[in-house]
Amino acid sequence: MVRVGIDLGGTNVAFGLTKEDGTLICKASVPTKKDLDAEALTVYIAESVFNWLREQGIQDEDILSIGMGAPGVTNDATGEVVYTSNLPFYHTQARTIFHRYTKHSLRLGNDADCAALGELICGSAKGCKHSVTITLGTGVGGGIIIDGKIYSGFNGAGGELGHMVIRENGAPCNCGRKGCLEAHASATALIRETVAAAEAHPDCAIWTLCEGDLSKVNAKTAFDGMRMGDPVCTQLVETYIEALGDGVINYINIFQPEIILIGGGVSKEGENLLVPLRQYVYKHTYGNEFLPLTRIERTMLGNDAGIIGAAMIG
Repeated sequence: MVRVGIDLGGTNVAFGLTKEDGTLICKASVPTKKDLDAEALTVYIAESVFNWLREQGIQDEDILSIGMGAPGVTNDATGEVVYTSNLPFYHTQARTIFHRYTKHSLRLGNDADCAALGELICGSAKGCKHSVTITLGTGVGGGIIIDGKIYSGFNGAGGELGHMVIRENGAPCNCGRKGCLEAHASATALIRETVAAAEAHPDCAIWTLCEGDLSKVNAKTAFDGMRMGDPVCTQLVETYIEALGDGVINYINIFQPEIILIGGGVSKEGENLLVPLRQYVYKHTYGNEFLPLTRIERTMLGNDAGIIGAAMIG
């Protein structure tokens, strides 16, 4: 028996097969056709997944469960994708549409929650009952696991970790507020600040690293400049880590999880990011002199976490 996990993203729809324990067997993906309306897009996803399953020789009776993570609010009780900000879903009856192709009931969850669940089952949080996973990409996403279960609030919208304000009257956020963690600690925020620093300091290493073209600046540029000993880049990285650290401190003070996982593109810096982050966080967390410390580690599963978590959501 196998499980099927679907990770719906703004660019691609990834899907895969796992063993009953969540171990990934194989995976595939198709582009997300954002020009379709919600029902047509759901039909396209279902047909893509079940055509692929037939290619793998998988029949309906071989499947134990099917789950999908979506970037927004879902309602597993009703089988709806309630709302997504970058895709056309609004109270879309995804489970009903999937029933055209399978006898199994599609299980639904938020994509970041599914990634957190994947890390709990097969990744860096394995063996932990309480964990928080933070993804640093275009925005700041995240998932909260309490007592081994996803926490999503009474309305399915809980765990929007990127929208905790860490800076009063800080940078504008896409949610409409100012100073959110997403506005200061996402990869997008780091790129924005790196470009601004280059414009203010024409002799800094950023210009060399981007070959004089600021459109080539990425989330790695400031870290590369820091490794070269450039003071502007060093300050950029320190400021970035403090912003991320303030968010992590808040999550520890609220949830006191066994582990906090950092994922997304910026996490590829590994210990160059995590060592100073731990130093900053442990200095300021509540009860740091008397309580066991929350571990801060990098996610293990990468983009596979969402597939695995979706497969196991049931």
